Amino acid sequence: MTTPEKKTPKTLKGTVVSDKMEKTVVVRVNRYVKHPKYKKYITRSKRYKAHDETNTYHVGDIVFIQEVPPISKDKHFQVISKA
Repeated sequence: MTTPEKKTPKTLKGTVVSDKMEKTVVVRVNRYVKHPKYKKYITRSKRYKAHDETNTYHVGDIVFIQEVPPISKDKHFQVISKA
């Protein structure tokens, strides 16, 4: 049998848009995609809830988040550091 290989956790860079929850921040991650018909690059964004154990990150901070095993129903990322 072959041993299952561990996949590299996904790391994303985004901006903190909410820090009102205890030990949780909401991070908006932007990505640029090319429109299939008009060939123009447009911004798509997605919001991720990320675990912040010490409540050190605040609105406007640019941070790196990393994928981790589920912490709660919505939290699957953890804040690593400021960018």
